[in-house]
Amino acid sequence: MTISGANLLGGPEPTLLPAGDPAQTELEGGADPQDVVKKYPTSSLAWAMLSDQAWDAGDIVASYAYARVGYHRGLDALRRNGWKGHGPVPWSHVPNQGFLRCLQDLGRAAGAIGETDEVVRISEFLVECDPSLG
Repeated sequence: MTISGANLLGGPEPTLLPAGDPAQTELEGGADPQDVVKKYPTSSLAWAMLSDQAWDAGDIVASYAYARVGYHRGLDALRRNGWKGHGPVPWSHVPNQGFLRCLQDLGRAAGAIGETDEVVRISEFLVECDPSLG
């Protein structure tokens, strides 16, 4: 619990990825995620959008693969921004949403292919990142 900016539980402060992702600007402008990910391969948001497109087209394996890449790109970004492998990554902070979407998509696709242990792990990770995602 955080009151007046003080973390009373002694856990890590929330990790907030930096604003200004050029991929987000292009995607919001209607650019094709396939083109955007070629330009900005570290953008979790672009990978999440590719995952969603593949899912909508019924290609579960491609959705899983895109989500997995975006998830790992997001982990790299979180670590570069002080994340130590645990602690809050709030959905309310828009730059975090690409990573969290990839994590959600990965869980969805893992469930579809019967990867039960991964679904449980991802569900727990999502709640650790932001309890509202549970």
